[in-house]
Amino acid sequence: MATTLRAAPPAPARRRRGRSPYPGWFYLPAAVIYGVLFLVPTVASFYFALTRWTIFSSEFIGFDNFVQFFREPALTKGFVNTFIYAALTSGAKVVLGLALGMLLTSQILGRGYLRAVVFFPVLVSTVGVGITFQVLMNPSKGAINAALGFIGIDGPGWLVDPSIALLSVALVDVWKGVGLATLIYMAGIVSIPKEYYEAARVDGAGSWTLFRNVIFPLSWPATSTVVTLSLIGGLRSFDLIWSMTRGGPGFTSDVIASVIYKQYQAGFYGLSTAGNVILFIAVIAIVLPLTRLLARKEVEL
Repeated sequence: MATTLRAAPPAPARRRRGRSPYPGWFYLPAAVIYGVLFLVPTVASFYFALTRWTIFSSEFIGFDNFVQFFREPALTKGFVNTFIYAALTSGAKVVLGLALGMLLTSQILGRGYLRAVVFFPVLVSTVGVGITFQVLMNPSKGAINAALGFIGIDGPGWLVDPSIALLSVALVDVWKGVGLATLIYMAGIVSIPKEYYEAARVDGAGSWTLFRNVIFPLSWPATSTVVTLSLIGGLRSFDLIWSMTRGGPGFTSDVIASVIYKQYQAGFYGLSTAGNVILFIAVIAIVLPLTRLLARKEVEL
C-alpha cells in the first residue's frame, strides 16, 4: 500500500534582525507622554527664552536675555561655580567610591554593617541633610567646630567664609552621594571573574599591580556610570546649596540653578528661562561627548 508523503508546512518567515515584534502603535502612549512632559516644555522654553514674558503676556526680544545673562557678574559667577562644583563632587565620588567599593568587597570584618552605614546618606532627604549640616557647620555653635576646638583647632566659618562656602557644600554633597558611587563600584568589582585574580596571583602580582591591571580596567563600566551620573547631578545641583547657603555669602556659592531660581523670584521670567536653556545646552554639550569618550575607552580596555 503506497503511502502519501505530505509536504511539510512552510517554515515561518524569520523575523528581521533588530525589528521589534510589537506593532508600532504599542509605543504611542509612551511617545505621547514623552512629548507632553518633555518635548513640548523644552521647545516652549527655547521660545520663551527669547521673550520678556509674564503669566499674561510676552514680548519677543531676540537674544537680549542671553546677552544680559552673560553681562551680569552674579550670573556668570554662578555659571563658573556650577562647573567647579560639578568637577569637585564628581571627582571625589569617583575616587572615594572606588576606594570604598574595594574595601567593602574585601573580607573586612563587619562589612555588612559598614555597607549600610556608607549607603544610608543616599536614602536621606537632600533638604534634610542641608538643614542638618547648616546647624552642624555653624561657626560659633556648630558641633563640628566644637569638636575641632576640643582638640585645639580653631574651626573655620564653613558657610560664612566666601573662600570655602562652595567647598563646604561640595563636601556635604560628596558625603551624601558617595554611597551610590560605592554601590555601583561594588557591583562592578564583584562581577569581575575570579579567574583574573587567580591568574594575576600566579604571576606574582602584588596589590598595586592587581588594582592597576585587573580591578581598575575591568571595573571601567562602573567608573563610566559614576562619572556620568555624578557630573549630571553636579551640574544640576540646587536643593542642597539652597538649603545650606541660599547661594551666599553674597554670590560666592551660587550655581546656575540657584541663580535661575532667584531670577524667577524677582520676576525676571525671560532671563531665568534663558538661564535654563543655557544650563540645558551646557549639560548636553558636556555629557554627550564625555559619554562617548568613556564608552570608547571601555572598548579599548
